[in-house]
This record gives sequence, structure tokens and C-alpha cells, in this order.
Amino acid sequence: MSSKPWLYPAPTYRTLETYWDTDDDAPGPRCGHTLTAVAATKTHGPRLILFGGATAIEGGAASSAPGIRLAGVTNSVHSYDVLTRKWTRIKPAGEPPSPRAAHAAAAVGTMVVFQGGIGPAGHSTDDLYVLDMDKFKWHRVVVQGQGLGPRYGHVMDLVGQRYLVTVSGNDGKRVLSDSWALDTAQKPYAWAKLSPEGDRPSARMYATASARSDGMFLLCGGRDASGAPLSDAYGLLMHRNGQWEWTLAPGVSPSPRYQHAAVFVGARLHVTGGALRGGRAVEGEGAIAVLDTAAGVWLDRSGLVTSSRTSKGQNDYDPPLELMRRCRHAAASLGVRIYIYGGLKGDILLDDFLVAENSSFQSEVNSPVSTSEKSPSVPRAFHANTTFGVSPSSDGESEIPSSSGLSMDKNSMEKLRQASAAEAEAASAVWQAVQSQSSPPPEETSVSDDNSQIAETLSDGSDTEADVRLHPRAVVVAKEAVGNLGGMVRQLSLDQFENESRRMIPMNNDLSYPNKKFTRQKSPQGLHKKIISTLLRPRNWKPPANRKFFLDSYEVGELCYAAEQIFMQEQTVLQLKAPVKVFGDLHGQFGDLMRLFDEYGFPSAAGDITYIDYLFLGDYVDRGQHSLETITLLLALKIEYPDNVHLIRGNHEAADINALFGFRIECIERMGESDGIWAWTRFNQLFNYLPLAALIEKKIICMHGGIGRSINSVEQIEKLERPITMDAGSIILMDLLWSDPTENDGVEGLRPNARGPGLVTFGPDRVMDFCKRNKLQLIIRAHECVMDGFERFAQGQLITLFSATNYCGTANNAGAILVVGRGLVVVPKLIHPLPPPIQSPETSPERVIDDTWMQELNIQRPPTPTRGRPQPDLDRNSLAYI
Repeated sequence: MSSKPWLYPAPTYRTLETYWDTDDDAPGPRCGHTLTAVAATKTHGPRLILFGGATAIEGGAASSAPGIRLAGVTNSVHSYDVLTRKWTRIKPAGEPPSPRAAHAAAAVGTMVVFQGGIGPAGHSTDDLYVLDMDKFKWHRVVVQGQGLGPRYGHVMDLVGQRYLVTVSGNDGKRVLSDSWALDTAQKPYAWAKLSPEGDRPSARMYATASARSDGMFLLCGGRDASGAPLSDAYGLLMHRNGQWEWTLAPGVSPSPRYQHAAVFVGARLHVTGGALRGGRAVEGEGAIAVLDTAAGVWLDRSGLVTSSRTSKGQNDYDPPLELMRRCRHAAASLGVRIYIYGGLKGDILLDDFLVAENSSFQSEVNSPVSTSEKSPSVPRAFHANTTFGVSPSSDGESEIPSSSGLSMDKNSMEKLRQASAAEAEAASAVWQAVQSQSSPPPEETSVSDDNSQIAETLSDGSDTEADVRLHPRAVVVAKEAVGNLGGMVRQLSLDQFENESRRMIPMNNDLSYPNKKFTRQKSPQGLHKKIISTLLRPRNWKPPANRKFFLDSYEVGELCYAAEQIFMQEQTVLQLKAPVKVFGDLHGQFGDLMRLFDEYGFPSAAGDITYIDYLFLGDYVDRGQHSLETITLLLALKIEYPDNVHLIRGNHEAADINALFGFRIECIERMGESDGIWAWTRFNQLFNYLPLAALIEKKIICMHGGIGRSINSVEQIEKLERPITMDAGSIILMDLLWSDPTENDGVEGLRPNARGPGLVTFGPDRVMDFCKRNKLQLIIRAHECVMDGFERFAQGQLITLFSATNYCGTANNAGAILVVGRGLVVVPKLIHPLPPPIQSPETSPERVIDDTWMQELNIQRPPTPTRGRPQPDLDRNSLAYI
């Protein structure tokens, strides 16, 4: 590795030509406004929302009075469509905020929240106003208790997709240094005054702040009480125990400044313009700067900044730098682009629109930074793997969990070596039923030569869309520590996962979608909402003390009916758009589902459902302690968010299987025999309607099991008609839900599967052929426990995903999800198993009861061994056996 870091200079800004229909649609000259990026919705592309500001000035060079005064303060709203490059003035319904400038704004999903500011009548109230871009309406949010009070010149942003954080400003009496947070997931809404630890920033106004995508809130510059510009920067983050902490950012700022603009792209904070003491503009190279929080350094267009540059330092006229001589402007970012609108240059109001692109080699929050070994002088909080909710270790060093921490003890190994006779017998019975019911026609097991040639021809064509690629790092939550520190989020290079990479041979190597809207199915008295409010508690869910389930059979029936109506309208192969969060097997381990929601976001308006879809790959029930909670919550979420939460079927969503492996027993024990059997039957009727696969951007196919011996095209899956039972299904359904990849990339073709007679494993050659025929780049499947929660196969063209940790109480495996971003970059995110409880059975009876129940169940029916571990000693030597 090079001894010097790979650092990329600040970008150059240029004027962007834009359009509008009428003069009223153009924002016109203004300053003291806000510019906020709003993500694409299902009806609109990405937009920039410009609000408020001053549209005129009084005084200046033409006036005998000294100085200038801002005038023409407005509350107009203008929307910029990034795709069409067109401005439109919008007039949402509802009561708008009063005219104001020097206010604060932040995006919350497809909404923009505004607070504070100053207008013709003085300070604006401290109310929160929300502009809902989906409903095209203004709302005033009722906030209870003591608020932060009227103020202007302050900063605000959304931290960790949950907390609105506001810092500093001026209340008309003094310059402030306080910080406040509002939990958007907790009603009634209330501002809480923070008492962060660490190096606290001094009182200031006209600073900037922006939240990094992983939750780091960065405060930059500003003007102190004496009117002096500031050059420092501070990061504010929240620890797992709820404590907030300030950390002084490293590096040397090119210039002190206030009334500037700053916005994050990845891990790079782009800072532009600003004023010095007396209102003089920041000039020279200091006018365009970047704080690279991954490397812990400041950069300008010339590269690394080692000393403050408050003067131009050169006589040559530099148009891009001259363009940025401004203050009171506004900035926003979308993708890799930074947009800037308006501002004040001397006594001239500006109406130009500027754009720049972050380096294509940008530092990303979730990317490795090619630097020398990180300098110990760089504070821990500003390394690239700092994420929202990180608790630093006491010595300040990274605590990186090694894959060796997932090693299995001898007893666990022995338990998993035991033959899974019951599961093999069940699989065999199902297979024999399928064989006797159907002999698949030739078109189900092969694709015609003509179709093959067409597919290959298409796949050879040029493709300008983004390619699917696996991110080089995985996000990891370490094994939970005892005490307040909790789990620590870190990032590991994929080559550090010994188990995950063992079975893959290393190698160098806009069609429209159906936009069908579902009518939300009403459940009696809001039954699905009752379920969500009871169960969706990522941080504080606790299992019931007596294991009694809170729904009766009537409510289960109503829930299943409402969900069933949605599944009946869906396609057998779902067509999804990125971004999507993909979950593997859960197997009734509801606590793991809550941990994944807590660590990486959860599907609710207070979580991230407005940003990203959720896809679950089956096996919701059996084996674990809380199958009822798992399946009922997922069904309730499907009813609440029918277009955003997606469920497909696993092999355990079948009565023949879940009658044996825990779900039926759990229903009877927790609901009573009569209600339990009825509920179990009703759930299985619903399972027959579940979709069977999903396509993401027509480039990634997701399924539960695999392609087996019979599946050569996506169309074969699409032709399967639902409702469908396992015994009435075909060999295609069996392969889709039961087949596995071979042991590693070196084992090609078809091989017998240790799960049972009639089942197969398929080699990397089958995967590559299937992807080529169908113009796919990746298969994501579940079905097998893997030690690191995810595992690559077929040179990375297939990933096995498993979300339940410590499977069956013995495997000691990690659980993972995959986040497929808009650019089709796939990021693994992991959690590790919880350690055994340190409390006595008397102080934690629920967990002891649950663990005992699961262990007793799975001792009687040992699970299929973890992938890559020794298989049962069964005779599977010949394909003739299949």
C-alpha cells in the first residue's frame, strides 16, 4: 500500500442551465433561503425544494446609508425536477409557514421539515412545519413540552434517519451553543435538550451542518458572539446507550467562514463560499473546500490543506473561484452532484444555479479509504467506519470482530453432525408425492434452442445501466458487550470473512415496471395496526412471560384474509425496484428480526420505509421460539405497506414441513389446542398464495432455494399458478424451494443433496448459464445456514443469505441482510449472536423458557448442517438415487 493516502481535491463548480414555464416558476434572485433534496417517489423523480429567503435588498452602493438590509422575505416554494432540469413554483394545500429567512430545513423521506428563521414581523415561531411532497400539503406539527424557542441562523438535519437535531443560532438576545433532538419515531413529539459529552463547540450562528448517511452530524464554521468567523468543525454522534458526544474534527480548514453552505456526498463534506469579518467574502482557493471525514483532512482544489488560506494568494483571474465568492446561498446534494442556488455577492442578490460532481473516486461512508495506516492523531469518530450508534472502545481503538469469533465448540459441531433424519424423511415424502402427481413436460425442464439463442444475443448487447456489484466491505455489529456499550458497528473487508470466502474461487473478473397499486386491505378495528404497535419494537421488545400469544384464532383468520387478498393480486415473480433490503431465513427468531431492525432500520414511517423496500425470502416459521410473532408482524406490515414490504415463500411455508418442525406445536402450546390447530391451518392456506421469487431491476433474482436441475428461465417460475401446495406442485417448485448450491465452485453439474432423496445441488456452471440466459447478474437465495450470515458462490454470481443468528441454538453463526442500493451496489450488514444471559433464571425467566423450548424441539429434530460443515453420513453417491 502507498505511504500516502489517495485524496481527491475539491471539485470545480459550473453554471447549470435550467428551464421554467412562467416567470412565477423561476425562483429569482434571493439569499437566506434553503435548498433541500427530496428522493424520488413513485410518481416523481428526485427534486430539490427551495423555500423562503430574502428576494430584495435595501441600501448598498446606491444608498447614502451604510450597509445593506434584506427585504422581500417570502414563503414561496419552488421545486426543481432533476431529470427535466425544470423549475416550478408550487402552492401546496394547507396553512404555509410565515415568510422567513435564515431558517433551517431537513428532509425526512419525501417530506421537508422547516423550523425557525426571521421575517418581517421578527422571529418566526418555533413550530415545525412539514411539507409533504406526496400529499402536496403543509402540516404544522404539534410539539409538546418546552421547545428550543424562536431562533434564526441555526442548523438542523435528520440524524440516523430518526432524530431531528438542531444546534446553535441566535434567539434575538444572544448567540447560542445549545443542541436539541426530536425523536421522529416517538409520539407525542417533543424536543429534548442534549447534554453531549466531549469537546463542545462554542456559541455560534450562521454555521452549517449536514448529517452523514451513517448518522454523523457535522457542524462547520459560523460566527461567534463577537462577530469573528470560525474555522473549526465538530462531529456529533449518538452512542448505543443513548449518550451523545461531540468530537473535534481533525485537519486544517482553508478558511474561517460563516453564512456559507455545506453538504455531504458520501464521507466528503463539500463547503462553499461564506463571509469573513465585516462581511468580506472568502476568496481564493478557500472558497471551495472539502472535509474528507474518512481520511480526516481538509482539501481544496489544489489538494491537501496544511495551513489556513484567507487570501487569494494569486493574481490570475480564476472564473470558478470568482463564481463562488458569495454568502447566504444554499446547497443540496443528490447522488454525486452538489447543487447551489443564489446567495449574496457584495450588495447583489444572485439567481444562478451551480453544480459540481464529487470525485468519482470519492470516499464513501461504507467504503474503504485507500490511505496509509490511519494516523493515531485522527480522532476515532472521523474514520470511515464510524456509524450512527457506534460506541468507541475505552482505549479508542477499533474493535473489529474476526471471523474466528464465529468458531463452533465441539459440542455444537457434534450436534450438527447428527443426521437430520426427520427433515430428510419429510423432504422425501414431499418429493415422492410430487413425483407421483406430475411428470414434468419438456418445456418445464428445458428452454428451446431458439429462446437460448435470443437470450444469448441479448446478453451480448451493450448495457448502459448500472452493473450489480458486491460492496468490498460488510457492516458488522459485534457480539453484544455486557453493560451500556452494547453492540459496536464496524466494517470489515470481505476478505476477512474466512468462512464466507472459503467456497468461492477468486477471479478477476430502462424497461418499465408494472406500477400496480394495491388497495390497503382493512382489518377489523385496525387489527394490523394493533399488531404493529404491539410487536414492532426494535429496541424494547420482550417475549411474553408466559409464552401466551396475544391474538386469538378469529384475529388470525382476519389477518390472513386481509393479507391473502394482496398476495392474490401480486405476480408469482415480483418486479421490484432498488433500493431493497433483503432478509434471509428467520425461522421464528423474532429477537434477531428486532435486532436487525434496530441496527439497520425498520419498516415504518418513523423508520426508513419511505426510502427503501423490504424483501423477505421465506422460512418465517419453524425451529425458533417465536414463529407466531414473526409471521404475524410480517403479514401486518404487508397490509400496512403493500407496495413496499414483500414476502416470498420458503420450503417451511408448507403444512407437511411445519407440522414437524415446530410451528404447529407452537400454535397449539401458545393458543390452545382448538384455536392453535385452526390458526396453524389458516396460516398454511395463506402460504399457498405467497409469491415464489422476485426480480430487482431485472438484474437480480431472489428466491428461497435455488435453480436445481429444472429451472432454466424466469418464465418457468412465472408460469406456476397459485394457490399451490407442495404435493400438487411440480419439480420446478421443489427445485425452487429445496435445492442448494454444491459444496464450492470446484464442484460443477448436479449432485445428490443430503437433505433427502430426489433433491439436488447445482454447480457454478448452472448458475452462470442461468444468469446468461436470463440477462441476470446475481442470484440471492436463502435456505442454508452460513457462518457469516452471507456467502458467495459461482465467482460471486450467487449469494446465500441467512438472517437468524446461532441457528437452533447450536450453530453460533452470524445473521445478515443485504442492502441493494439504487446503484445496484450490494452491501452485507451483519449481527452476531447474543452471548448467554448473565442473569439467573429467576431474573430472566422468559429467555430461559424460550431457549429451553427451542433446544428441546431441535434435539428431537436436528437441523440441516450449516453450509460448509460436515454433512450427515448418508449414502448419496449416485445421481441414479435422485
